[in-house]
Amino acid sequence: MKGRAAALDGNALSAEVAGLSKAGVKDLRERWKRLYGSEASGHIGRSILIGAIAYRLQERALGGLKPSAQRILDRVCYGREEIGQEGIAKRRVSPGTVLIREWQGVRHRVVVLDNDVTYRGRRYKSLSEVARAITGARWSGPLFFGLKGRAKEVANG
Repeated sequence: MKGRAAALDGNALSAEVAGLSKAGVKDLRERWKRLYGSEASGHIGRSILIGAIAYRLQERALGGLKPSAQRILDRVCYGREEIGQEGIAKRRVSPGTVLIREWQGVRHRVVVLDNDVTYRGRRYKSLSEVARAITGARWSGPLFFGLKGRAKEVANG
């Protein structure tokens, strides 16, 4: 397992990552030190060592996280566990946007206008009205059409 991951091609990287499962704990701890520049905590078990080393090898060869994902992780690490809406761009729809939602095997198409929406040739004041017309139940229109709940998705992966 010598050499730098950045210089590896895809097959060599795959082989190196796969080979980690055959390495002993002592070798894994040495590898950790070379890759991370510090000793691994004695509380870190073999499976975590393998996962972290594999991640670092892939990160060096293929690139790291997107800056937006890194910012979210930094917030969590620095005590801001709640991911606020201000940190995640809201999904906004512009006039002319077409929203499509399949419900019980039927595809429903809504066109967003300046101050309302159209569905099946009729104008509605809100997406919630359309969602109710489709389902017969009270729904959040933005949730029904996939425009809401993004913060929770990001936080939960």
